[in-house]
Amino acid sequence: MALISADTPLSQVAGSAVVNSVLSGSDAVIVAAGVTSLNYYLMARPDIKTPEQLKGGSVAISRFGSSSDFIARFALSKIGLNPGKDVTIVQIGSTPDRVAAVLTGRVQATVINPPASIIAEKKGMTILADLPKLGLVYQHTSAATTRKYIREHADVVRRYVKSQVDAVHRIYTDRETSIKVLAKYFGGNVERDILEKSYENLLNESVLPKKQYPSLEGLKTILASEAKGKPAKPEDFADQSFIRELDQSGYIDGLYKKK
Repeated sequence: MALISADTPLSQVAGSAVVNSVLSGSDAVIVAAGVTSLNYYLMARPDIKTPEQLKGGSVAISRFGSSSDFIARFALSKIGLNPGKDVTIVQIGSTPDRVAAVLTGRVQATVINPPASIIAEKKGMTILADLPKLGLVYQHTSAATTRKYIREHADVVRRYVKSQVDAVHRIYTDRETSIKVLAKYFGGNVERDILEKSYENLLNESVLPKKQYPSLEGLKTILASEAKGKPAKPEDFADQSFIRELDQSGYIDGLYKKK
């Protein structure tokens, strides 16, 4: 809403949020990929070891229509459970709230990603589905703006996209700085091994692509569940021109050739 109302010109948002916004009539558009894989895990309370034991239980998500909702439904279907029939989907809110809901027995499972998944595993929670291994292509967290803002401020968008490409390069090539940044934004006293595992989870082209093209295949995945009969194609939700410009100029390849 902040993006569409022009309170902020650019935002880091889930691809599903952009798709739903555009399908409702906005001119939001993704300009850089961010994360293009579901690096999430379906994790259950310690006493649940198999998908069968989850039957009749409930799975916590942030809210209906969110990425966590899509991820939960996808993961459940992949382990042979019918969302809404075999398992109830429950809105809980933030990641810490969802983990707490599992550990206190309010729900039986939830979907989370690093570092929460690493912390949860340390607390004994069971991994029932490993989404990265399922190989689903999905346009997850992305850099988005509006087509109106691009028309009026293309150079600002161009510089923002370049800064994101530079940031991805820094992640891939500067381990210590990346871990320090993770520590800053995770807050609190996060153990070093959790920070390291969270960092290593990012170093995968299928999760964090160096060239940052918005994932048209990932958008297809979202449209399969969100379009609901509305005519739409992945290109309606992405502007690849800024990344293409950087790529074709040789800028991105040049970053990774530097010593």
